[in-house]
Amino acid sequence: MRHKYTTRAIVLARVPSGEATALVTLLTEDLGLMRVRAQSLRKPGAKLAPALVTFAESNLMLVRGKEGWRLTGAVLEENWARRLTDPDARRSAARVSGLLLRLVAGEAHDLALFHTLRSFFDTLTTLSAEDREAAEIIAVLQILAELGLDDGELPEGAVAFAPEALSAVRARRTQYIARINHDITASGL
Repeated sequence: MRHKYTTRAIVLARVPSGEATALVTLLTEDLGLMRVRAQSLRKPGAKLAPALVTFAESNLMLVRGKEGWRLTGAVLEENWARRLTDPDARRSAARVSGLLLRLVAGEAHDLALFHTLRSFFDTLTTLSAEDREAAEIIAVLQILAELGLDDGELPEGAVAFAPEALSAVRARRTQYIARINHDITASGL
């Protein structure tokens, strides 16, 4: 009998695979970034579907099989797409998530990525448009640092997206964006 893994995860992407199956890209709290197969997810009335929409944070049960990971259960905890009511906040979340998917080719076992992304999503629900861009810059720099692509300093309080850190990033916006662009270019991706 295969071991069942239980973990909390944020759904980053869903891609159809076959008639009713989908491949779901997850950023998990305990296992890092992974791609799992969810059978019957695309059928009308699928029980797991609400817990596996893009930007859903759910508690999942996974099994490792011969052909990779398979999803066996999911319970929705937070639907970030619904909480991010401002379209600009959703676009910001999509840009950061898309960059993360672009930078991580296979599976990543860096567990700090989950907390960075979750904290960023939580912060987006309360920020003004002016602060949202600064928070996006901080989130991207944290992701780059966690992946080993950036070793520069972040302002004090950046991990918690503190108002002082957001203000410091706004003041040096062009330097931080140039640093991000340099890091991405140097990564070769």
